[in-house]
Amino acid sequence: MALELRQAPKLTQQLVITPQLQQAIRLLQLTRLELVEMIDQEMKENPLLEELEEEKEEGESLAKEVTEQEAPVVEERPVEVKGEGEGVNEFDWENYLENSNLTPFERLGDGDRDGEERPSFENFLSERRTLTDHLHWQLQLSRVSDEEHRVGAWIIGNLDDDGYLRTSLEDVSMEMGLPLELVEGVLRKIQQFDPVGVGARDLKECLLIQLAQMSVRDPIAEKIVSEHLSLLKNRNYSILAKRLGVSLERARQAAFRISQLEPKPGRAFGGEVVQGIIPDVYVYKLEGEYVIYLNEDEIPRLRVNPLYRNILTGNRESPEGDRKYIQEKLRSALWLIRSIHQRQRTIYKVAKSIVKFQRDFLDRGIKYLKPLVLRDVAEDIQMHESTISRVTHNKYVHTPQGIYELKYFFNTGIASSDGEDLASESVKNLLREIIAKEDLKKPHSDEKLVQILKGMHIHIARRTISKYREAMKILSSNERRKIF
Repeated sequence: MALELRQAPKLTQQLVITPQLQQAIRLLQLTRLELVEMIDQEMKENPLLEELEEEKEEGESLAKEVTEQEAPVVEERPVEVKGEGEGVNEFDWENYLENSNLTPFERLGDGDRDGEERPSFENFLSERRTLTDHLHWQLQLSRVSDEEHRVGAWIIGNLDDDGYLRTSLEDVSMEMGLPLELVEGVLRKIQQFDPVGVGARDLKECLLIQLAQMSVRDPIAEKIVSEHLSLLKNRNYSILAKRLGVSLERARQAAFRISQLEPKPGRAFGGEVVQGIIPDVYVYKLEGEYVIYLNEDEIPRLRVNPLYRNILTGNRESPEGDRKYIQEKLRSALWLIRSIHQRQRTIYKVAKSIVKFQRDFLDRGIKYLKPLVLRDVAEDIQMHESTISRVTHNKYVHTPQGIYELKYFFNTGIASSDGEDLASESVKNLLREIIAKEDLKKPHSDEKLVQILKGMHIHIARRTISKYREAMKILSSNERRKIF
């Protein structure tokens, strides 16, 4: 059979993700802040995009017309105020200045005249003092050499938010080219700073530093921290007393003293500033029905600049390169505007579907949260599960029960003997309530929690209880036990 070349038509289908489609997909998972930043960046790069301010302009023009129609035309001449003439000596300027709404800083000149203490300037500063600033301030007041000051600044810079040193002294010595003994001496000085326990390398060292600086030393407590910290963690006081050779009451007394220490010295200065959550969706109940509003505050409303549109549609002659550039930017601008509108419509549809499935939760609280998966919402609004996942990513909704992330409403189901499945979040909330009411001297074990839930017709495995408890950052029964 001879070999030959042939041409044959072939029809195939394949999914091609264009740059415009990639942009639309990326818009779905952006938060409100990220969306505003992206729009600002696009407005800088695309001259055809501009923010729509029709309502503001119409309101200003209407107010101007009303003012011009109602305000009478009165010709006035400005009166020159010279501060002289009749009545100048009758006005009590001193009393006026004292009772006026001047700030304390504008009256500092006469603040000491009447003996009144004015607030200091530092009271009006909004910047928080961090742990690093507090330690640097103490380092400046310490009598140390230049080398020790450099080492101290290096150590302070490597402390975490809890006040622990997260690098080895050998690395500090090697990086700075200084003797290890010098580095150790500087660390001991920093460990004497406020807050007590700062600069420790582990929990044991942190607690020992605090015990050493107490007015009355407790050798039993120091020995517990040094050698038997694991027993203290599990509240095994009887074994602890036996190994220490002391009475049970003495072991408990030492354990109580240790419990008063601060395991995280830097906690008082806090970490990052907590930012408030701005919901993307608001859900209100009006006349027995839930109404959904999208939060579009601070999201610019875009439009295409009419000047460039007229260049393309008008009779003006412009270079071909300019027209091609404008056409390209026009397509990009229109696609961005449509993608933003599509993003908002998709968020609205997803929120509406969630409200439909979780109406009992909105009416009666977390105990009535129903099991829900992404597939249920996807089938309800005829979209793909991946789209629902992107829409619910870092989006928050304000409901009559509080502010929740949209992903919060998607939970697996826990079987019950009543025939109705419970959402995992409802079971977690129930566990939290049971543990909050337990006897601290005899806290419930995981097996006991299983039995309590079984009495409520909720069948759940012990390992699942343990997983939920760890997810809620609740300690085990041994670690929750308190005898004081």
